[in-house]
Amino acid sequence: MTDPSERIVTLPNLLSFARILGVPVFLWLILVPHADIWALALLVLAGITDWLDGAIARATGQTSRLGAMLDPLADRLYIAATLIGLAVRAIIPWWLVALLVLRELMLLALVPLLRRRGILTLPVTVTGKAATFCLMWGFPFLLLGSVSGPIGTAAMACGWAFALWGTGLYWWAGICYVKTTLRMQAKD
Repeated sequence: MTDPSERIVTLPNLLSFARILGVPVFLWLILVPHADIWALALLVLAGITDWLDGAIARATGQTSRLGAMLDPLADRLYIAATLIGLAVRAIIPWWLVALLVLRELMLLALVPLLRRRGILTLPVTVTGKAATFCLMWGFPFLLLGSVSGPIGTAAMACGWAFALWGTGLYWWAGICYVKTTLRMQAKD
């Protein structure tokens, strides 16, 4: 009998994989034809499936090690693609990109320490989930904010609120991951 955590083909994993396949489509939509409404729709769909894959996994017991890696990978790929697309289009400043990339580089530096302990990924925290939620809502609002008029103005304000709050939470979660990893190292 196979260990349930070793399953590969599960509905949550398929949803995460589909999200990953949507990343290049999103980038193409935002950068080539400037099809912002379609890009926005894809971002919203990615956000819904992000929530859905976790809910299904917990409700049906379809959690797996692959899913624990795919879900945050899909989140990070969407965040990176959105940052690049919005920055290239001058919808967001490059300093925001730098702030979020620096956080990822900080966590990347933890990988060798984690691998020595046989850990592939750190557990997702509520703070990390909240940060991702804020960023995944902030970026679509910022994209919608590129539309002129009152809807664009309101969307831009909401987008910046979510993006800045999400960035703060993203860093806080990152610092907590560093502390957790260093505590584990101190126990050795």
